[in-house]
Amino acid sequence: MRLNSLKPAPGAKKARHRVGRGVGSGWGKTAGRGHKGQKARSGGFHKIGFEGGQMPLHRRLPKRGFNSLTRDDIAEVRLYELEKLNPGEVSLASLQEAGIVSRTALGAKIILAGKLTKKLNVKAGGVKVSKGARVAIESAGGSVEAPESKTEEKPKEKKAKPEAKPGAEGPKA
Repeated sequence: MRLNSLKPAPGAKKARHRVGRGVGSGWGKTAGRGHKGQKARSGGFHKIGFEGGQMPLHRRLPKRGFNSLTRDDIAEVRLYELEKLNPGEVSLASLQEAGIVSRTALGAKIILAGKLTKKLNVKAGGVKVSKGARVAIESAGGSVEAPESKTEEKPKEKKAKPEAKPGAEGPKA
């Protein structure tokens, strides 16, 4: 067998369908496009989802939900996951090193899930603690550093409604 003698199996190759090649072909004149109309014209087709000018289905249905761009920035850490750590300080770096928190996480929050038996000291930098988790850590003999308090914002004052001018009445009937 030589490369120049190779041929496809009989019936494997079929000539492509050539339309618009005369009346004798059976696909002449309109070339299978029918008579007139948008689909008969060259370039005359519409985009996907087009419904002839009627409001398309994807625009009639309401939008739902919200995809947060910062969803994965703060990782959740459960108390039973802290059991893997050696007794000592818990910080964002130590959680990332232990593989509990993703390397890309910008912060972590410890939540009450499971039991904690080790004595841990939670550092405030990048690690938040829920109320229940704080109680559980402190009852196990550990401590939680309070995070830095944010500057208090002043409450916004409501603007007073302008008083009606004397002599000016409502709309005339």
